[in-house]
Amino acid sequence: MKTPIFESCLAEPIRHFIRLRQTEGRDYHSQAMLLHYFDHFLVEQEVTNAHITRQLVEAYEDTLQHLVPRVQGNRMCVVRQLCEYLSRTDPFTVVPEPRRTPSSQATFAPYIYSEDDVSALLAAAARLPPAGKLRGPTYQTLLGVLASTGLRISEAMDLSLADFYHDDQRLYIAQGKFSKARWVPLSHSTDKALSRYVERRRNMMPNTPDSPLFLNLRGHRLRHVTVNHTFHRLLRQCELIHDGSPRPRLHDLRHTFAVRRLLTWYRDEEDINAKLPWLATYMGHVDIQSTCIYLHPTAELLEQVNKRFHHHYLQQIATQGVSQ
Repeated sequence: MKTPIFESCLAEPIRHFIRLRQTEGRDYHSQAMLLHYFDHFLVEQEVTNAHITRQLVEAYEDTLQHLVPRVQGNRMCVVRQLCEYLSRTDPFTVVPEPRRTPSSQATFAPYIYSEDDVSALLAAAARLPPAGKLRGPTYQTLLGVLASTGLRISEAMDLSLADFYHDDQRLYIAQGKFSKARWVPLSHSTDKALSRYVERRRNMMPNTPDSPLFLNLRGHRLRHVTVNHTFHRLLRQCELIHDGSPRPRLHDLRHTFAVRRLLTWYRDEEDINAKLPWLATYMGHVDIQSTCIYLHPTAELLEQVNKRFHHHYLQQIATQGVSQ
């Protein structure tokens, strides 16, 4: 995975800090992505003073209020680590107090997108300006791939043209989380949609095998901050953001994929316990426990669970009646 591009007045110190962490044997890619949000904030605020003040930290923290506490804590944690590093040579840098955030997953409820939600988002993405350019198809295909495969957004953005195997209907994830590589089979419809996009995408430069699969308007690899910003615009256009409710996230498409897959297996009367290891491998998890975090009790899922339990109960009654 490539290190994100930093452009603020603290870009160079941030890069030094990340390299230091990596020389300690840490992956630090996820943390680098979180620092990218802070860097983008500094650029947006036109900050030119290379000192992190208390007012600056508080202003950044205010921009995170729409996020769940756990995510807020993660973003502020890496900022605090950066401040500790900078304070060693800059006495004017303030080190914020560590935040206490809920550790229980019970405090977090992702947004599970309906099929209509996903269809609306894909349609809105296809209409993104400028008309006739690759931007609309890029976001429509990207969101379609996320919804149908459950890929992490970082994995999707890291894809190159050579990672799409149309004849085999699969994607190659060269380096997922924890540096794990894996193959991701595609449905026929997803493979077809991705093939249409790639056919158009190859008319754009660069188009060598190691070139990004998904391009921005400048012909570069997509940036996480820009993708999130565009996605939030699409949410507003599709009226999926409501006052007083947590904002749906891009990562919730991954949660939705897991729930939908489980729902399909229930409807097909599959052995769920036998299938869960498959789902864990497909999603790039190290164990089933990590996958279970993504399995949320929706109304549709609970209905299928109830039907299966009721059917099992009737079978048990019938078996006992025959034995008597």
